[in-house]
Parts: sequence; structure tokens; C-alpha cells
Amino acid sequence: MVTLLLASRGDVASVNLHDAVLRLGGWGEAVEMEHGTVRTHSQRPAHLLLIDQLHIKADGIDAIHEEETGQTVDEVLVLSRHVSASQTPALTLHAIGVPGETPHGEPGQAGGLKGAVVPPSPRFAPLYRAMLDLARARGLDEEFDLTLEATHHGPLLERPTLYIEIGSTIEQWERQEAADVWAEVISRNLGLSGQPPVEWQPGGDVMIGLGGGHYAPRHKAVLSESELWVGHILANYALPFEEPDGDSAPAGAWRHSLEVSVRATREAFPGGNLFAHLDRKSFKGWQRSAILELLSELDVPVRRGRELN
Repeated sequence: MVTLLLASRGDVASVNLHDAVLRLGGWGEAVEMEHGTVRTHSQRPAHLLLIDQLHIKADGIDAIHEEETGQTVDEVLVLSRHVSASQTPALTLHAIGVPGETPHGEPGQAGGLKGAVVPPSPRFAPLYRAMLDLARARGLDEEFDLTLEATHHGPLLERPTLYIEIGSTIEQWERQEAADVWAEVISRNLGLSGQPPVEWQPGGDVMIGLGGGHYAPRHKAVLSESELWVGHILANYALPFEEPDGDSAPAGAWRHSLEVSVRATREAFPGGNLFAHLDRKSFKGWQRSAILELLSELDVPVRRGRELN
């Protein structure tokens, strides 16, 4: 099984990150294949793939790579730009999918299929904490927001996937020192420089974050100060409710969004102790009650406060 590092020629930050990973060495000669340019690492089971197509539209690229190379893809790490309305410089990462959007099964505006989520790479939390440490050590926290994001956008893949990003304008997308931080974090996490890789071990505690804004401040704070693993993080916009009449259960795509995200996180963390962390203040009382009832049905306990240290 191999880890697939995916980059797109049409994304300036993606190419910058690709080149930073390549500069660390250990990669073989480029091989031109039907789906893109492939390099294989000499020490670890990792492939570096550069494609022409924009990655958020590259549905099924994991299966395509397996067919072209004859190697089983274990996970996908996508090297990407980040765009925000505020144009804040940022180093960020997130799981992918389009939960909460309807009609289910239709193409998402930014790739993927509405209502579908992709299993999250177990590397999410370890990569985030390592990025915090290295970026701070190199002084990038003085300029860049060091953050994570809720689950959003495509492509639609089968293998556990994570987006790794530099934001938010071309000035930052081209910054070598930002790409170098991410490249070294990835290298250490995958063991590309000879050290043992970070690997998921069954029995670990895995958080799914529910509620809050896109940059998930409450969930981010928990992960920054713990050794927990994390799967999908669903912002309030991915849990759309319709206020109920009387005692009926609330309608809306929130139930489907939560169900598929729990299922995908369990798939990514076999043998994991899955629990939910709620940004409680971001929900109305009747919304919290509905979520807690569904989590109980799904056999997902809720943890809070001192339980998370």
C-alpha cells in the first residue's frame, strides 16, 4: 500500500508544495503515465503524482492511480492552495466531502457529490499538531494563521483523504518557506527521512467535531492541547435543520450529514473509540437534543471539558 501525494499543475500553491516535497530528496525519476507524472520514494511506500486536472475535480484519482501503477493506494494527501474572502495568510488542512448539501447525488459546486463524504486520513490531527510546532519554530505564526477547517469540497474518492493547503493569495501560494514547512511536516509524518512514520493504532480515541464555524475554533483548541485523533469536523452549515412543529423530529439534511460522517470516520479508524465533541453554544436547545438522540442511536458517546485532556 502506498500514500499518494497529489498535486495539480493548474494550482500555483500545489506546484510549490510538490516542488518542496521533491527538494527533500529520496524520489526516483519522473515517469510519465496516462494520468500524470509519477515519482516513487526510495525509502517509503509513497508516490508523488502531478496531474493536469485541478484536484478538486479529479474524482476517482485514487482508483485511477491504482489501475495505472498496480499499487494499492492506502491514503491520499492533496497539496493545494487555500482561498478565503478575508485573504488571510494561512497554513491549513481539512477532510473532504460535501455533507449537508442537497439534492443528494448531484455534483457539488466545488467538486464531489452533494451529501457524500470521503473517509478522513488518520493523519489529520498529527499533521496539524506537527505543523503548529514547526511553523511556530520558524516564526511563520507571526504572519500566517495556523489553522484547520471543517469538511468541505471535492473530489469524490474512496481512500482516506486530507487536503494540505497554503492560503490565501498568490503572494502566499508562492512562498517557499510556507511550502517547506508543510513538506517537512509531511516527510516526518510519513517517515520519508528515515524516522518511524506516524501510524494509526486501533484503540485510540477519535473525535468527530460538530458545530461552530468553518475554522472550528472550539474543536481546534481541543486538538491543539491533546493527543487525540480526529475524523470529520462538521460546521453548522453542514448540519442544516428545519425547525419542527410540536414534538416531531426536526427535518433537514443534518441527520444524513451526521450519519455519513460517522460512518466514514469509523471506516478510516478501524478499532477506534469514536466520540463526538459539540460546539454546544452554536446550536439551539432543540438542535442539541436531536443531535444527542441520533448520536445515541449511532452508539457515539459525547465528551466535553476535562474528559478531553
